Parts: sequence; C-alpha cells; structure tokens
Amino acid sequence: MRKINKIKIIANDDQKSIETKIKLETLLKKNNFEITDNKSDLAIAIGGDGTFISTVHKLNFDKNTYYLGINTGTLGFLQDINPENLEDFVDNLNNNRFKTEKIALQQTEITTNNNKYNCYSLNEIVVRDNKFKTTHLIVKVNDKLLEEFAGDGLLVSTSLGSTAYNASLEGAMVAFDINCVQISPIAPLVNRVYRSLKQSIILPENNIITIEPRYEKNNDLLVIVDGKPEFYTDVTYVKTKISDKKITCLRMNEFDYIDKIREKFLK
Repeated sequence: MRKINKIKIIANDDQKSIETKIKLETLLKKNNFEITDNKSDLAIAIGGDGTFISTVHKLNFDKNTYYLGINTGTLGFLQDINPENLEDFVDNLNNNRFKTEKIALQQTEITTNNNKYNCYSLNEIVVRDNKFKTTHLIVKVNDKLLEEFAGDGLLVSTSLGSTAYNASLEGAMVAFDINCVQISPIAPLVNRVYRSLKQSIILPENNIITIEPRYEKNNDLLVIVDGKPEFYTDVTYVKTKISDKKITCLRMNEFDYIDKIREKFLK
C-alpha cells in the first residue's frame, strides 16, 4: 500500500460541501499533504453518491488513484466519511490507518449500423426505447437466448450499483466484493402476448449480456450510463459485462458492508 502525498478534492456546489472542502484542505495542509488539481494519489469526492461517481468518471477511472467520498448529500451509500469526522479521517490518513478495496467496473459496447462506442460504469446501464415507448428487446447471455423482453426497459447493474436504481426495482443488494452483473426489468409486460421476466437475475462476472432491438423499425435506443443518457440510432446490439479493469477505493478500518446497509436503509 503506497504512501499518500498528493490529494485532489472535488466538491459539489452546495454550501455544506464548500464549507467541508475548506475545512478539509486546512486540516490536510496542516498535516503536510499537498492539495493538487493535477494527478494525485487520492481523489476525494465531497457531496452525495452522484459526486463520487462523477469524480471517478472525470478522472477516467484512473487505476493509479485511490478514491474516497465524504458525505454531504442525502443517502451517501458510496461515501465513507461524514463531515464531523474529518479530524479522525486526516489523522488516520496521516498514519496510514486505512485499507483499500478493489471495485470492478462494468464495460459496455454499443454497436450501431455505422459506429461502435465503448464506455465504463460504476453502477449500471439502462436500455430503453429512445421515445419512451414500450421497449422490445432480445436478451442473450453468452449468445444464448434468455428472453424477448417487453416493457419500459432493462437495467444491468454491478454489485456496487445494486443498492442504487436496481434496489428501487426490487433487485437484490449484493456485497461489493462479489463481482457479478444483475439484470432487472423495468415495468415488464406480462400477459398472454408478452412473457417478460418479472424477477432480477444475478449472473457471475464472466458472463456477457447482449441486448438487441427486437424489431428493425424500433432500433433507436436510449442508453443511460451511470445516470448519463445518450441516444443511439440504428442500434445493432448492446453488450455489457464486468471488466478486468478496476478502481481502488480507500476505506477506513471500521467500514463494514452490513453496518452500511443497516445505517442507510433500516435506521
């Protein structure tokens, strides 16, 4: 585990986040850490889960940077530190009292008649009709047909993303260290004409999910990657899987997944 010297801080623009950033910078400088806008050993996101995710995207999933979040938002499931604990956090950081956790990324390939696009995500992708009509999709796992889906759309999440949009769809919450993909239907149609699955499906990390437009006339899709929407025309297929690429999150020694679930969802 390498020594941390250079630290980048990214905060959202609400007052609490700005005040937290100022206090944190003062504490870090007092302990001889270097605050930088350039390449850093540690990137700290101050805000909610969205700020953490956007920070990782801004840094292009740099594998040589540690990532950590300070929660000034609402739920803050991905954020590891509360603002009232800044002094303890800096003291732990100064004395190397922390641990790291590798988080696997989701890799998605979107192929159209004319182009191919590749992207990474932390939480999930969502695939649906670009005009928000009923979405008709063919879903395959490792080129084997799973279903012909009809409904509002499909969400494919990582373990990290299982507590986000996926949880609101009644998908399972999966511990971060279990690398898998989870397919969750969004308002599926289930009747004598359409036989879409109503339940989520969890698959091991070595599986490739392929999503194809079912009808040629309805092949313009909206693909939302970690909350960022993009429209694609003449889509041939969308392939998504757990990548070999990972980021490293900094964890304080007291971090516990079960405690986190209880704190954020049950208390």
